[in-house]
Amino acid sequence: MRPSDPERVVGRVGRRVAELRVARDLTQEQLAEKLGVSLKYLQRIEAGRENLTIESMVRLANVLSRRVIDLFRPPRRTVRRKGRPPSR
Repeated sequence: MRPSDPERVVGRVGRRVAELRVARDLTQEQLAEKLGVSLKYLQRIEAGRENLTIESMVRLANVLSRRVIDLFRPPRRTVRRKGRPPSR
């Protein structure tokens, strides 16, 4: 088993959080409000620039109705898309 790169894991968890948020049909603003955090903090999480605590991961998983281990599953897309998503 090869060692994991911490920065890569943080990035993948962030992309996974974004994926799960979209699957729950939540905007970043809505998820941030449900978590009781700022929009900027959630954006840093999803961008892979925020090293989450265990407490934060548990709160995220609970709000997304998932298990903490689900945050570590590989995201379906490994490359982040740039810019805003298309309007609905």
